[in-house]
Amino acid sequence: MKNVILIITDTFRYDNLGEASPLGTRTPSLDRFASERATSVTRFFTGSFPTIPHRTDLATGRLGWPHYGWQPIGASSANHIGKLLGGAGYATQLICDCPHLFRSGFQGGFDAAFQHRGQEGDRFLLHLNDAIREVQPHAKTRMKPLFRGSPLADVHRWLNRYWENEADTFPARTAATAVRWLEENHRAGPFFLWVDFFDPHEPWDPPEYMVRRYDPAYSGTPMIHPNYGRSDAYTAAELANLRAHYAAESELVDRWIGRVLEKVDDLGLWEESVVVVTSDHGHSVGEHGRTGKSNLCDDDGRFWPIYPEVGQVPFLVAGGGVRGGRRLDVTAQPIDILPTVVELAGAAIEPKEPLEGRSFAGALRSGGGEHREFAVSGQFVGVESGPLSETAPRCVTPFVVSGRWGYAPVGAAGERELYDLEADPAAETNVAGDHADAASELHGMLVEHLSSHRMGERRLSLWRDLGAG
Repeated sequence: MKNVILIITDTFRYDNLGEASPLGTRTPSLDRFASERATSVTRFFTGSFPTIPHRTDLATGRLGWPHYGWQPIGASSANHIGKLLGGAGYATQLICDCPHLFRSGFQGGFDAAFQHRGQEGDRFLLHLNDAIREVQPHAKTRMKPLFRGSPLADVHRWLNRYWENEADTFPARTAATAVRWLEENHRAGPFFLWVDFFDPHEPWDPPEYMVRRYDPAYSGTPMIHPNYGRSDAYTAAELANLRAHYAAESELVDRWIGRVLEKVDDLGLWEESVVVVTSDHGHSVGEHGRTGKSNLCDDDGRFWPIYPEVGQVPFLVAGGGVRGGRRLDVTAQPIDILPTVVELAGAAIEPKEPLEGRSFAGALRSGGGEHREFAVSGQFVGVESGPLSETAPRCVTPFVVSGRWGYAPVGAAGERELYDLEADPAAETNVAGDHADAASELHGMLVEHLSSHRMGERRLSLWRDLGAG
């Protein structure tokens, strides 16, 4: 059996990669990994949204969002990737700075688990003699939740003592821990190592000298945290600086993932390992008139479909007979990761519940073939009757991708939206009025998807009835 090294980031956009990044993000480490070692899956989309629902899909091989929202993994399924691989003879380790994994019980499935504390207001050690300073105007940032009247941006910087050096950042510390673990355990295979970088999740606070390379002329207050609302709350210069902070934070993550991959190379582990790099979702930084991934702003009345800048994520895999430097145009989702890595690694697992994901190891090895006809990204909406505008206003709504089309059954204004992603990959022009048949076909795919995953009839009827438009 081969080792499995799973590297997950949070909030890392698919289009960060490559020379054509719309944000100009520099990702030399992952670009090199893709060109030399890995196959890049070009149509990989998040399933259950956001952070913990996504990782639960991945870790259990079962789809969560039609049934439940954000909850501990043990409440979602009896499956756990750490336990399953441990039962197959693997030594298992979780290393993370994502503050939600331990809260949601993920560590219980591993032989050992380690967390760097302090991300996103994770209050691990107070120092209340020191004032919590305002680092960004409160009108320009997310104001939920608060600690002592201060929002996440202020609390995060205060908790982490306003560091400015790269070595103090979370990507650097998490990567250093992973590198040390590989050095101290590389002869103990087979092993399963899950490394979880919460960055580039906001607050985006890389050293400012990295941000200045993206936005050298800006002289205002650093925009380190989005408002999870309307992008027109920012001036053009402020929005550009917000985008620059996201790009710099993404570059920082790329650099330190590169250190982990470099250690795999140092230790000669490529031939005996399967290495996966992926993310849970992306982030809007001005696209569709919004900054954030969900609507938390009191003055924004829109629904928030999971548009491509949020729903499409990178998926890079090396080893297990997968050739490097290749792009694979198949559609896949997080529930497919568990069966795929198990097959690539040559392991045999005994899941407690049937896997709903399907392996696409064959397509990865051959460089072609089919997998899924369509992908659906969604967040649990806990209502059983409509209309959504009254029962779940401003909620995150699903997005369906099939071939050239992207479809939102509940668009920003509550009407269905259809996008020709071949001509309009950023999903900016709604063509539902001109292609009603295509919109109806994709709506049928959504209903089929929810029915096949056993959504209860009352809630299924809510989504089915939306297709009458």
